[in-house]
This record gives sequence, C-alpha cells and structure tokens, in this order.
Amino acid sequence: MLVNTETQGRRAMGFSPFLQTQIQKKTRHHALHCLKALLLFLLLQPLIFIQTADAGEASITSLILAQNDLSIEIHLRTEGAFTPKIEAAVQSGVPVTFSFFLVLESPRRFWRFAEIANITVTHTIRYNAIRESYTVTRSWEGFAPHETRDFEEAKRKMGSLSNLVIAQVDELERKQQYRLRAKAKLSEFTLPLYLHHILFFLSFWDFETDWYSIDFIF
Repeated sequence: MLVNTETQGRRAMGFSPFLQTQIQKKTRHHALHCLKALLLFLLLQPLIFIQTADAGEASITSLILAQNDLSIEIHLRTEGAFTPKIEAAVQSGVPVTFSFFLVLESPRRFWRFAEIANITVTHTIRYNAIRESYTVTRSWEGFAPHETRDFEEAKRKMGSLSNLVIAQVDELERKQQYRLRAKAKLSEFTLPLYLHHILFFLSFWDFETDWYSIDFIF
C-alpha cells in the first residue's frame, strides 16, 4: 500500500486539513501584498533614487492683500511645488497634502512682534483612476470637493489661495504698520499600509518654501 508521506508528516505535526487550507490562504494573501509593494516600489524607484535638479525650487511667487468693508483677505500663488516625483505619486493614486502657514503680526519695540493671526490651511489632491479625474479639497473652504479632469487646473487649485480671510478690519488699528508672512510645504503622503517601510525614501520628495513677507500700513 502506498502512503503519502507528505500528508502523513503533516498529520504527525498536528495540522488538520482545514488548518492547512487557512495557512495556504494567509500565505497567498501575504505574498500578494508583498508583490504589490514590490511592483509599486519598482515603479517609483527611478523617482526615489535619481537626484533631480528641480529640488528646492518651490516658491511663493505672489502674495497680495485685499480689503473690503469687513475683512482683510489674502491672495497667494506658488510655483514649482509639483515636481515630477510628486506628479508621479499623484498619478499613481497617492493622496498628497500641501500646508500653508500664514502669520499676521504688528511690530513692537525692540524688534518684537505682536501676533494678530496665525493660520494653517491644507489642500489635498486625490486621483481617481476609474473616473480619470482629480479631486482637490481645501480646509478653508470646508473641504468642499473640486473635481476636474484637467491636471493643470487641479494643480492651480492646490498651489493657490484666493479671498482667504486673515483678519477682520476692526482687529487692526489705522496708521499702524503690519507684516504678513507666508510659507508653503508638502505636508504628507498617504501610503497603503504595506508600503510604509519605504516611507524613509519619500523624505527626498519634500518641498518647503522660504518665508515670504510683505509690510503694509493699514
């Protein structure tokens, strides 16, 4: 009589047929996740390890203050934030968030400043491969979604502010000097859990502008 030594060995180890099936399923599930991680890593590898000349070129190119009867508003525009690496990440379906830091202050004696407003706002972009569209949400607009198939339009939404209230008119004093400072940076990537082990390499993708400031008399 022929004996299946492999089956006999498994039974000797105490593995039931049901448990063997569960082990095989978990092994295949783990292998699938590893394969996904490897494929995306290989896709992004040239963008991770190749040093590019465009690093550090992100900047605020326009910062304008506007006043109406009730408030002081900001209009801001950036350039160079979407490097080829960040664009590739967005096209791969990775959500990307930019943060904008805005500080309104009034100079006091001995080079000190009195802070009037300190605001941080965020913009997030997501690509939907099925709909072939980009959705941008901005915190200061209540995260209302702006959906478009035009990547350039989505990038403009991500890199600009318009009619953002920084202070109320009654918070400022007439004939007083003020300074507005602004800065933008890449806030975060949201990666699948099985890709967190390559997060270290994404530190090379970061951008952060210098502080841009304007002085004005109200």
